[in-house]
Amino acid sequence: MQAVAVRDRAAGVEGMSLTEVPYPHLAENDVIVRVHAAGFTPGELAWPGTWTDRAGRDRTPSVPGHELSGVVAELGYGTTGLSVGQRVLGLADWTRDGSLAEYTAVEARNLAPLPADVDHTAAAALPISGLTAWQALFDHGRLTAGQTVLVHGVAGGVGSIAVQLAREAGARVIGTGRAGDRDTAVGLGVDAFVDLQADRLEGVGEVDLVLDVIGGEVQERSAPLVRAGGTLVTIASPPEVRPRDGRAVFFVVEPDRARLADLVQRLRDGRLKPIVGEVRALTEAPAAFAPGRRARGKTIVRVMDGG
Repeated sequence: MQAVAVRDRAAGVEGMSLTEVPYPHLAENDVIVRVHAAGFTPGELAWPGTWTDRAGRDRTPSVPGHELSGVVAELGYGTTGLSVGQRVLGLADWTRDGSLAEYTAVEARNLAPLPADVDHTAAAALPISGLTAWQALFDHGRLTAGQTVLVHGVAGGVGSIAVQLAREAGARVIGTGRAGDRDTAVGLGVDAFVDLQADRLEGVGEVDLVLDVIGGEVQERSAPLVRAGGTLVTIASPPEVRPRDGRAVFFVVEPDRARLADLVQRLRDGRLKPIVGEVRALTEAPAAFAPGRRARGKTIVRVMDGG
């Protein structure tokens, strides 16, 4: 089958190509999904799991991409709750071949049903971004109505969903980005926008929660803004700074079938709209990983039309 694969860690994006790879192995409790649309995280080539399995053994050539929407093609032994031909979305495992392929094997528990009226392209933008935003705000950040949250990267996949979820929860939202992100932020309903290149971040005042997707200097400047009892939640890197009287949490998103199904229902109801940026063919996927490339919203790779 056709897939985008990487073979040489030192080569980075230059070592990524569209090629023929073996059809995935169907293990117990697995599902083979015929991928219609896939999402990815640009930093995947730096993740250990892209190159080694759970035992630390080399697993190249490996297939990146961990978000997918598609149709169940086969069920492994012991798999329950899904059926062949069913539309699904979900997260591919971190240490196995991913979603930038015509077919991929996924643990059944990592998949949720996808209603027929939800487009695969929109669905593929939900698993990582949606679950990350939810877990950051509510599981780790403990956000409640009336609180103030500072969301960095407001025009990106995670940030844009976080704004919508926080507003629905009754929180005040301050979003950050570049000057070109202002209109997107306003359209999402932020209460205030900070241009990180021109405005003073320190001018936002105290907040109850910071959602950091950038790290580095932005993370350092954000920590002092957290009021007593508040939280800095980051997905960028383990925090080197902490709020003086609050918590600092670094986490990696976890699969959650029930929450993913809830996010899909919010999309169907019009309460949630992931921002889909570029939509590329599988042949164009390697170019989307280019270092320094910055795209609005979530880039989606369209693997198969229809369905």
